[in-house]
Amino acid sequence: MNSHVLPPSPAQLEAARRVVADHLTPTPTVALSVRGRSVYAKLESLQVTGSFKIRGALAAIDAARREDPSGAVITSSAGNHGLGIAHAAGLLGARATVVVPANASAVKVKKLRDYDIELIQIGSSYDDAQAHALALAEERSVRYISPFNNTHVVAGQSTVFDEMLEQAPDLEHIVVSVGGGGLISGTLMSRAARGRTDIRVTGAQPENSAALFHVLRGATMSEVHHEPTIADGLAGGGDDGAMTNALIEHYAVPLVLVPEADIRHAVREIVESSGLVMEGSAATAHAAIAVGLVDDEVGRLGFIASGRNIAHDLLLELLGGPASV
Repeated sequence: MNSHVLPPSPAQLEAARRVVADHLTPTPTVALSVRGRSVYAKLESLQVTGSFKIRGALAAIDAARREDPSGAVITSSAGNHGLGIAHAAGLLGARATVVVPANASAVKVKKLRDYDIELIQIGSSYDDAQAHALALAEERSVRYISPFNNTHVVAGQSTVFDEMLEQAPDLEHIVVSVGGGGLISGTLMSRAARGRTDIRVTGAQPENSAALFHVLRGATMSEVHHEPTIADGLAGGGDDGAMTNALIEHYAVPLVLVPEADIRHAVREIVESSGLVMEGSAATAHAAIAVGLVDDEVGRLGFIASGRNIAHDLLLELLGGPASV
């Protein structure tokens, strides 16, 4: 993996804003009640592909097409980034190959099969899929687009926070779910570009799969042990030496670990309290707020509802449990 990826420049951030504005309708920021407290939620769960990942995919493919209009791209994904690449490739006229683990979320794989892409399922983890995609990209001399460690992907994800600040200018603290770190890095870049470093940023990772939490404390990715989590979009994410790691460390962003039981409960709690469906990755940030893991003494709090692509059987299972309190 390339450890020399640079954060996006002002020109690259602006290019991402343009392509996102050309192809996507801004998602709303709404006030939700989280155990009696009014909290802003940026509803990226309403994106056309079901998650924020379409933003980074558009920015990355747009940049690739400007450099080589006839070129193809290849990516690895746990599911949502692959959907973003597939949809963006259709919008921008690119050829895309998406590599996902053999055990990727069934609902995400089903949606991927609806696109005109080359879909490859291999291995039992995101790391396996990434290794295959990187080898294939080198073999074919095709551009590889990382779901997080890519300048243009991070630029695209910065547009989430751009919109949220316009919709909720009184926001003072935002909680962002973290896997490989693309969304939180985009948030940090937007915050810096807008001169709003007064707004606090906290990252939330599933306790069962918290690679960046441990890597930023001296571990290597290969040393991190992963347990199953319903936050599959966050599971196993990260690369040693990634640009996203450096940005989180540079801005001294605190990361909190969310127990699996709290993530599972949050999916149901969100449906019951707001009527919204969020996948485990989005529920991770909500759960961090709900169970008091976030230091929220400062004013208006918010989170990014990053996606909705949860397997129907899992959702029914979670909704069938004991009633929330």
